[in-house]
Amino acid sequence: MNQTCQLYLISPARINDPALFAAHFEAALSAGPVAAFQLRLKAGDGVSAPDRAEVMAVGAHLLPIAKAHDVAFILNDDPALAREIGADGVHIGQGDAPYGVARGAMGDDGVVGVTCHDSMHLAMEAGEAGADYVAFGAFFETDTKQAPSRAPLALLENWSHATTVPCVAIGGITPENCGPLVTAGADFLAVSASVWQNAAGPADAIEKFNQAFVR
Repeated sequence: MNQTCQLYLISPARINDPALFAAHFEAALSAGPVAAFQLRLKAGDGVSAPDRAEVMAVGAHLLPIAKAHDVAFILNDDPALAREIGADGVHIGQGDAPYGVARGAMGDDGVVGVTCHDSMHLAMEAGEAGADYVAFGAFFETDTKQAPSRAPLALLENWSHATTVPCVAIGGITPENCGPLVTAGADFLAVSASVWQNAAGPADAIEKFNQAFVR
């Protein structure tokens, strides 16, 4: 089993009370290792981009916490705003800014990740362009975000044998079903609902994921 697999935590689509969420965020990061956090907010319709002022306000609450825990802070979709708020990186989808724009905004030292769905071809293009990681999914049913594709475990296996560019597995991942993804070669597991909607709280979920990694 890949003992180096790490957690990539993704925010809920809406954070109505940044101060309250910051307390949950602190608890989650204090519960066990988390490599990265992506702020992925959406407008009230759950699809449109959020107001920039809202993203900046939430970021102001969460960035210091991430930095205190040495967790990379990644912003979704918007390279210019990622640079403006002082994020460590940006994650772009296939319909977002081109890789070159994202890299130009973040600089050589910033992190740029790219969504590649279930496509080895898209991932190879992103890796050759210089992406710091590629994201594959969805691997399981998910209500967090409408997934245009279902990725097979073999994709993680093939990718891990073909290149050293890290890969992120995303989509419906829980402590109970994550084992095969880790075994197949995922470097990071992107998780959201299974943490923030966990009945026992986000800290409990983080603990369970990290326990699963070593089983």
